[in-house]
Parts: sequence; structure tokens; C-alpha cells
Amino acid sequence: MHLSEALTDRLAVLRALESDWDPIPRWALVAWSGFYFLFLYQAARGSGFLLLMDGVFVPIHEGGHLLFRFFGEFPNIAGGTFLQLGVPIALAIYFLFQRQAQGVAFCMFFFFEQFLPIATYMADARAQDLPLLTIGDGDYVIHDWNYLFGKVGMLQHDVQIAGTVRFLGWIGMLSVVGWLIWRGLKDVTGSAQAIAR
Repeated sequence: MHLSEALTDRLAVLRALESDWDPIPRWALVAWSGFYFLFLYQAARGSGFLLLMDGVFVPIHEGGHLLFRFFGEFPNIAGGTFLQLGVPIALAIYFLFQRQAQGVAFCMFFFFEQFLPIATYMADARAQDLPLLTIGDGDYVIHDWNYLFGKVGMLQHDVQIAGTVRFLGWIGMLSVVGWLIWRGLKDVTGSAQAIAR
């Protein structure tokens, strides 16, 4: 990636983005592809051991409520989802600057994968049938999306918004896997051409 000199002079940290990506070994590309396709298959079925990964994000989500509670009720309630999506984005940015495509792909895949449980939670905003988790007083439990959609006047559209979020999650996950495979095949092709010379 080539950035303008004026930009890199002002923001020297961006110079790292001009470096080449670390190559993806062929064995790693095969292993990651297998992992992602198995995960996508299990996500489409709605069951499977790989979906236990969502459990990692539960304490991150709940921690977001704690972190943002100092900024008022709306940021407190939205903070769970904000941190749930913010952590994988922050890690993806770290790996981007390290030029590690495998790390970027893993983090971005799970960023988009989190759209699926978020969409399930959104679709439940009016019905409020899902069991809720909370930190602290169990008598004072707020359904995040009932509150958030209610505050912005979108509660009656919970299912439609959830459907769009779910669709974007699937498109994002498939795009990330496609990018990683493209990136890896480019590395394999480049190394084969270098050996032929």
C-alpha cells in the first residue's frame, strides 16, 4: 500500500502500512480455510462446538456496560455492544499495523460473526423472550435493544433491523474469508514465481 508522503510525514505511524504483508504459508492457508468453512457451516446450522467462541464475547459485552456506565444511561446500555464490536476491531488494527493478514482476518471474522448474536438480541427487543445476563442487581435488568430502539423510536422495526445486521454479518464473514484466501494464494503464487527464477 502506498500512502502520500504528506500523510506519512504528519502521521509517521502510518508508514508501517507501506510494508509488505507477512506471507501466509500454504499449510496455514489450508488450516485457516478449513476452520472458517467449518465455522460458517456450524453458524448456518445454528449449532456446533465452534460456536462456543461466542461465550468469549459475553464478558466483553458485560464489561462494556461497566466501562460506559459513567457516561450516562444510553452509553451504558449501548456500551456492551460497542465493546463487543470494538475489541475485535482494535485487535484487527493492531495486526494491520503488524502486517499480519492471518491476525487481521481472525479478528475481522469475529467482528462480523458477532453481528449474528447481536441480531438475535435485537430481534428479541419487543418480545423479550431471551434470558438476560447482568452484572450486579438481578432485579434491575434492562433488555439492551428494547431500551435502545425505544429511545430512538425504532422499536417497531426490531426484526427488520436485526435481519439487516444478520445479513451484513454473513457478508462480512464471507468477505473476510475470501480476502484471506486471495491474500494467501497471492503469497503462494509469488513464492512459486520466486522459486522458478
